[in-house]
Amino acid sequence: MAIESFNPYTGRVERRFQAFSWAKTERILAQVAKEAITWRTTSFAHRAERMRRAGQLLRDRQNELAHMMAVEMGKPITDGRAEVLKCALTCDYYAEHAEEFLRDEPIKTEAQHSFIAYEPLGVVLAVMPWNFPFWQVVRFAAPALMAGNVGLLKHASNVPQCALALEQIFHDAGFPPATFRTLLIGSELVEKLIQDDRVKAVTLTGSEPAGAQVASTAGAQIKKTVLELGGSDAFVVLADADLELAAKTAAQARMINSGQSCIAAKRFIVEKPIAKEFISKMKTHLLAMRTGDPLDEATQFGPLARPDLADDLTRQVDESVAKGAKVDLHGGQSKPGTALFRPMIISNIKPSQPAYYEELFGPVAIIMEAKNEEDAIRLANDSRFGLGAAIWTRDEKRGETLARRIEAGAVFVNSMVKSSPEMPFGGVKKSGYGRELSYLGIREFVNQKSIWVAGAQKKTAPKQKKVE
Repeated sequence: MAIESFNPYTGRVERRFQAFSWAKTERILAQVAKEAITWRTTSFAHRAERMRRAGQLLRDRQNELAHMMAVEMGKPITDGRAEVLKCALTCDYYAEHAEEFLRDEPIKTEAQHSFIAYEPLGVVLAVMPWNFPFWQVVRFAAPALMAGNVGLLKHASNVPQCALALEQIFHDAGFPPATFRTLLIGSELVEKLIQDDRVKAVTLTGSEPAGAQVASTAGAQIKKTVLELGGSDAFVVLADADLELAAKTAAQARMINSGQSCIAAKRFIVEKPIAKEFISKMKTHLLAMRTGDPLDEATQFGPLARPDLADDLTRQVDESVAKGAKVDLHGGQSKPGTALFRPMIISNIKPSQPAYYEELFGPVAIIMEAKNEEDAIRLANDSRFGLGAAIWTRDEKRGETLARRIEAGAVFVNSMVKSSPEMPFGGVKKSGYGRELSYLGIREFVNQKSIWVAGAQKKTAPKQKKVE
């Protein structure tokens, strides 16, 4: 299994790493499982002090970490800094709120005293993707560690330096080394880890097939999982929308992380009377975006993370065009085998095309014309995914009403979909289950224990023997 830092912009391998053997992996697991017994007994104040320090270290090292992301997976350096700062904000959020979120919750019953206690499970295994190398991990790690759990990270094999840098941050922040460890392993050892009794739960962000495999293995072991999988987010533009703002935001929403985001808008469902004007405006905004070296401060989108990802995206577009899709903005790969993929717009989308039913993980905007509001909701829901969605209308009440009808984990009205520590994040249908972030996220990997206290038993005086 190759674990290496491959620079998608230069095409060079920056560093190679020796994958851990199972023997080494098992030794680390033993250390982490032992630490879990101690870490769960620490106070929230003790954990919070270290989590705040981790947040500060992220801020202090933002330039170094952003450079690392640019080199390992092509993220523009300005986007990398923003990602690191968001991680720091999340560390601070859980340092401040974890105790409140996990405080004993009184429940009124016929008992003298009854409540729900939230107690850590132990070792949580995280299988994470490359597209947001720091954010995806921190949004699991911050709540897990603050809840009293310990973490094992199996990161994507193309971002090993980011994975090791995260481990170093937590260690430098004062967390005992065995509370958070990075495993440089291939996917073949994930199944063995899940089957080990010392691993108590698994969280995965990644593809639908990977999620299905992890869930199947964990299910056979009766272990809790949280899955955040793919998305083909609908961006619904009604005829009464502020078209200029909607089109500008649409271009930004499609180009999040060079188009490589689960919650990037992918299907733009536009009412027919405004469809041509919307395409024209969106095209203008997409063409204005600058590409280049991810280390250049002026770069707004970089290459895709690997050449094979660009090849796959080209295939999806070509197959869709062969089945009737129309290209409204030509872009794509300049040649096969290159990671750079310029923005595209395609329309005349039909159910027989990959663009209709597959996730296109890159800068391709799919335009679908809707006859009316009802047709727009039908198209939005005609997907096996259900991660995020956006609705654009000048009537906020109408937008809120329609938001309730869309099958997704999050719906934003007159804004593009984004994640934040305060709001729960996750999907429905093939986009997965469970939630990250907010108070719901920190409660995913705890034992929600009911405790019932009937009260002290009354002592009865022993009967006195009758004296004759």
